[in-house]
Amino acid sequence: MKTNQPTVFVVDDDPSVLKALARLLLSAGLNAVTFTSPNEFLENYDPHAAGCVVLDVSMPGLDGLQLQQALAALGDAAPVVFLTGHGDIPTSVKAMKEGAVDFLTKPVHEQDLIAAVHAAIEKDRLNRQARAELTGFLAGLATLTPREKEVLAHVVTGKLNKQIAADLGTVEKTIKVHRAHIMEKLHIRSLADLVRLTERSGIKFMPIEKSVKAERQR
Repeated sequence: MKTNQPTVFVVDDDPSVLKALARLLLSAGLNAVTFTSPNEFLENYDPHAAGCVVLDVSMPGLDGLQLQQALAALGDAAPVVFLTGHGDIPTSVKAMKEGAVDFLTKPVHEQDLIAAVHAAIEKDRLNRQARAELTGFLAGLATLTPREKEVLAHVVTGKLNKQIAADLGTVEKTIKVHRAHIMEKLHIRSLADLVRLTERSGIKFMPIEKSVKAERQR
């Protein structure tokens, strides 16, 4: 199931529906792989494969919602678009709360399905981009010197270079050099991105007061 191009994985226990959906997706220029049961899909599922999943709600064994939950439990799951033969508001609400991109009723309007699939593929692309960005940030963070980490802890609080210099007992020019090195190592261009990724990383810095005190005791 590995592919470099986004793939739409369609899961439905009705072979005629699978055939029709695959034909539609292929006609829209999309890669499509079909499965007749949730278990068959899970046995072949590759979380590294880009794309999305189109799920029937009612299927023997695992139903669509249970499959959605199973995918979520695996982590970094592909976005889901649901299809159902019956309009069921509670089910649709539950599916959307669990992160479904859309919840469509059969017989589905072709353009509605294609639009939902494109939205799901775009969501997957953005999710993967965000994960790659965070991975790169964490890798860069590991290359910072202890001093650069101290400066970073002050920078993300919004302090100016001269304030950081005063806190760390050095000169503003030195702080500018440290900041430049930090931005280069982390591949960050703006303070906003630096703060955002620092928050996303969950990194907890030593309280600034303690950091400054430790520095002055050296």
